[in-house]
Amino acid sequence: MKLLQNSGVPIYQQISDQLKADILAGKLKEGDYLPSIRGLAKDLKISVITTMKAYEQLEAEGLVTAAPGKGFYVNAQDSEMLREQHLRRVEEALLEAIHAADIAGMTDAELQSTLQTLLGMRA
Repeated sequence: MKLLQNSGVPIYQQISDQLKADILAGKLKEGDYLPSIRGLAKDLKISVITTMKAYEQLEAEGLVTAAPGKGFYVNAQDSEMLREQHLRRVEEALLEAIHAADIAGMTDAELQSTLQTLLGMRA
């Protein structure tokens, strides 16, 4: 797990986002346990409170459940919910791309052409 100290994104959010991405991508599957809070905090050299906050955020989103004395495990994922999560990520990425295109002075036609080129490159 990579954390960026100066990214402007809180550490707990970075942890939560990375674990969420692993869950949505199927790298962490239903029933898999997340690393222990203390273990992850030690590995990342961060506070246990920061790790706990990240796990609580995932729990609030319904992605994981706390098992007393055992840690947090990945919940079964509803395929429709997963699709919605992915659609939201695509929308966010496209909005970021549009913003970057505006800053670069690209026209809508140039942006659409770039997207078409990239779509043609996917496997």
